[in-house]
Amino acid sequence: MSTAPSTAPAEVPQEPAPAPSPGRWAPLRPLVLRLHFYAGVLVAPFLLVAAVTGFLYAGAFQAERIVYAHELTVPVGDRELPISQQVTAARTAHPEGTVSAVRPAPEAGATTRVMLSGVKGVAAGHTLAVFVDPYTGKVRGALEQYGATGALPLRTWIDELHRDLHLGENGRLYSEFAASWLWVVAGGGLVLWFSRRRALRKVRGTSGRRRTLGLHGTVGVWAAAGFIFLSATGLTWSTYAGANIDELRTSLGQSTPSVSAAASGEHAGHGGSTATGDAEHGVGLDKILAAARAEGLGNPVEIVPPADADSAYVVKQVQRSWPEKQDAVAVDPATGKVTDELRFADYPLLAKLTRWGIDLHTGVLFGLVNQIALMLLALSLILLIVWGYRMWWQRGRGSSFGRPVPRGAWAQVPPLVLVPCLAVIAVLGYFVPLLGIPLAAFIAVDVVLGEVAHRRGGRTYAK
Repeated sequence: MSTAPSTAPAEVPQEPAPAPSPGRWAPLRPLVLRLHFYAGVLVAPFLLVAAVTGFLYAGAFQAERIVYAHELTVPVGDRELPISQQVTAARTAHPEGTVSAVRPAPEAGATTRVMLSGVKGVAAGHTLAVFVDPYTGKVRGALEQYGATGALPLRTWIDELHRDLHLGENGRLYSEFAASWLWVVAGGGLVLWFSRRRALRKVRGTSGRRRTLGLHGTVGVWAAAGFIFLSATGLTWSTYAGANIDELRTSLGQSTPSVSAAASGEHAGHGGSTATGDAEHGVGLDKILAAARAEGLGNPVEIVPPADADSAYVVKQVQRSWPEKQDAVAVDPATGKVTDELRFADYPLLAKLTRWGIDLHTGVLFGLVNQIALMLLALSLILLIVWGYRMWWQRGRGSSFGRPVPRGAWAQVPPLVLVPCLAVIAVLGYFVPLLGIPLAAFIAVDVVLGEVAHRRGGRTYAK
């Protein structure tokens, strides 16, 4: 029995599909990887300190309420005493120094704060806050206070640890350095994560370095927006970058305005002087506060006495939580009439954004929710740093730290991409010097080492 020959056409070998050509930005990946690696290794210790101290600071608000409950709270009474009587009670107990501001009790069951400046033993730039029961006039205690948010000793100590490690102005360079590089590390991590193949991003079912990398990348992607925000807002009040930002805002007409504290001309010099150290001038605190209330300034407010005989009282709202209350008025001490007013609604856009950004960064804008979010971000950064060093160790097979990412990646970047990138880096480096100077030094050292390796015949490039 014979079999009929097959009539199916012979299979023609198919040519393999060409590999997808790398995009124009593909050569940037080795460069970003090298920058991310070295920034992570060298900047991470500073970021770790900032994260730990930032975590503590975010929790300090609630700790402050517990530690200083006696000074901050009182049993609710039937009727509050006039603010002038409360200030008199504070001055009777603490006649030293000068009354620099008064914060009436912001809510039922809270104390009134009378701030004294020039008190012996109180640090420069700080005040002594005297806490008065608004219902009885009894002084509940006195504590050193710092800043617009009224930080008491516990939060002040943690704040200064986070800001400058208790090293003064020179110590502030650490936090500015960390803030300058945090967004670079976060942005580089995003680029590297999304440029990897999807299969390499998985965490489930992996182990060893792959698992550590997956955890590092996944948490980093979710937290990156928060890190970039913290970096940007942290720079707004840093030493060098902050000064450049302020100069830029001023040139754009976006600086934060202030109410004029000049008394009206015909009454200038009639309101008294602050030489006695008392807050009462002219018509007195009660009428000054009543005038501010009539202009719609609700609690919490701060009353600042005239700086001299030609100045007015300034009454300003000090609520930094949402919705913010930042309106202010100036009141003539001789007549009790409002001479100037400033509404937060009239602030320039950048001034509002700066105010909101700083308050969100410090954990006061949305209260407890804000503080919990900051603590989670700080914890995420701590974990990312630990995982980053662990990956470096695992790269060395668990016996030593792995070899650094090969140099020479910048040489593979096309000029059409490299030149604009260098221009952007130069501009950023000018406005953020603690980013620009170290980055320029890193590039210079990298180039020199590359040339030395080339002359020895050992130049290597990232793959």
